[in-house]
Amino acid sequence: MDHVTAQRALLSVSDKSGIVDLATALSRHGVELVSTGGTAAALRDAGLGVRDISDLTGFPEMMDGRVKTLHPVVHGGLLAVRDNPAHVASMDEHGIGAIDIVVVNLYPFEATVAKGADRETIIENIDIGGPSMVRSAAKNHDAVAIVTDPADYAALIAELDASGGTSLATRRRFAAKAYAATAAYDSAIAQWFAFADQGQRFPDTLPLAFTRGAELRYGENPHQSASLYIPRGPAARGIAQAEQVQGKALSYNNYNDADAALELVSEFRDGPPTVVIVKHANPCGVATGATLIEAYQAALACDSVSAFGGIIAVNRPLDGETARAISGIFTEVVAAPSADDEAKAVFAAKKNLRLLLTGDLPDPARGGLMVKTIAGGLLVQSRDGGNLDQVELKVVTQRQPTEQELADCRFAWTVAKHVKSNAIVYARGGSTAGIGAGQMNRLESARIAAWKAKDAADKAGWAEARTIGSAVASDAFFPFADGLLAAVEAGATAVIQPGGSIRDDEVIAAADEAGLAMVFTGMRHFRH
Repeated sequence: MDHVTAQRALLSVSDKSGIVDLATALSRHGVELVSTGGTAAALRDAGLGVRDISDLTGFPEMMDGRVKTLHPVVHGGLLAVRDNPAHVASMDEHGIGAIDIVVVNLYPFEATVAKGADRETIIENIDIGGPSMVRSAAKNHDAVAIVTDPADYAALIAELDASGGTSLATRRRFAAKAYAATAAYDSAIAQWFAFADQGQRFPDTLPLAFTRGAELRYGENPHQSASLYIPRGPAARGIAQAEQVQGKALSYNNYNDADAALELVSEFRDGPPTVVIVKHANPCGVATGATLIEAYQAALACDSVSAFGGIIAVNRPLDGETARAISGIFTEVVAAPSADDEAKAVFAAKKNLRLLLTGDLPDPARGGLMVKTIAGGLLVQSRDGGNLDQVELKVVTQRQPTEQELADCRFAWTVAKHVKSNAIVYARGGSTAGIGAGQMNRLESARIAAWKAKDAADKAGWAEARTIGSAVASDAFFPFADGLLAAVEAGATAVIQPGGSIRDDEVIAAADEAGLAMVFTGMRHFRH
C-alpha cells in the first residue's frame, strides 16, 4: 500500500513536546484521536477532542497504568493486514478498528537512572506497553505510520497537509527509526541490569547503543567512509561532546588524535598548566610550566618538526598569548576547557584551525570499557585507569633517586602511559626531552627518543640534549640491559619501569654499575 489515508491515530507519549501541535494537525485532517492518561489530559487541556484508550478497549487502565494498551483491540488495530480477507473478517467479528498512525515515545528510563533514582522507581520506568505498540506498528508499516521522535512531527504534518495521509516511503523510514529506538531502549535497560544492578564486568551479552553524530568526510584514508557515534547512555564528556568554535569539520584522524591529546592532558587536570602536542595519536611534546605559554614553548621544543600539523590540548583556559604562540606553526586542532575572547580572536584569523572547547576535563581514573574490533568479533577490556597513586614505588638500586629525579620519573611515567608500545620517554624538569614510540623492540625506542632529543637541542642551539640528567620511563620492563644502557648513553640518571623480567637482576646490576637510581612500579602500561 503506497498511500494510506489517516482515519485514526493513537497518541501516548512521555515527552509531550510538540504533541499538541501534531494532534491539532491530525484533527484538522479529520483523524480521530485516541490517547492514554497524561497525554489525553494534555490534549483536552488544549481543547482537542480525545477518545480514551479505555473507551476503545472496553477495559479501564489498571495496575497503576501498567496495563492500558496491552489489548487485542489495540494490537489487532495495529497488526491487521488490511487487504487480507481473514484479518478483515476477524476485525469485523471482534469490533476492531484500524489504527493508521501511532505516536509513541517511551518512559524516561535513562533519565531516571541518571537522576540517581532508587531501584523501585527505575523498574517502574521500564516501559512495556509503549515498546509493544511501537513494534506492532513498525512491523505493519505497510499500513501504519509509527512516529517515535518528536523531531519527525513536522515531516508527518507536512505529508498530511500534502496528501491527507502517509506514503510507504515515509512509513518505512519511520519503522526503521522505531526499531532502532526500541533496540536502544532495551540496550539501556540491559546495561543497567548487567552493570549497575548485577555488578557484572563482562555480561554474557554486551548490548551497546550509540546515536550517530557527525558524518565524516572520510575515514583514516580517503577511500574509507566514517561517522562519529555517541553513546546513548551515561558517558564521560570528551572530544565527542566538545563545542567546536571554528574551523572546518573534524576528520576521523582529527577525532582520534584529539582524543589522544585530551586523554593525556587530563592526567594533569589537577596539576600545573600543561600542554600536550600529539601527532598520529602519539605525544611528541608534553610539558608543564608556571604559565600555559611556558608549558607550550617547552612542549614544542621537544620535537618542533613533528608538532607541525599536530593536535594540541591544554588543561587550562586558553589565553591570547598562548594562542598567538600556537598560531606560529600550522596546527590542526586545539582542545581546551575554555578560551578567552582574545584567544578566540587570534584563532579566528586561522580559518582551518579547529578550536574545541571541552568544558571540564574527563577523569583519567574513571571506569568503563574499551572496545576494539577484530575480524569476527570485539575485544573488550576495562579502561587503563592505573596511576602511580595506586602503587608503592620500589627503589631497586643502591642509589636512591633525588626528589627532582623522582618527580621527573613520575612525569615521564604518566606520559609513557599514552605512548604507543614499545614506549620510552625521557623527561627533565616537567618537560619531555625525547619520546620513542611504536617500535618492535625497546632498544630502538630508547635510541630514537635519544636521537630526537639531540636533534631538538641542535635546532634550539642548546649546549646539550635535555636527556642529560633526565629520568627515563619504560611502559613495560626492560627484557635486557641493552635498552637501559642506551638510556645511560643518552644521559639519563634515573629510571622508572614496571619490573618483572626474568633478567631483572641483570638490569638492576647494569643500573648500579652506571650509578643510576631505578624504581619499579609493578604496573605495566602497554598501548597498542
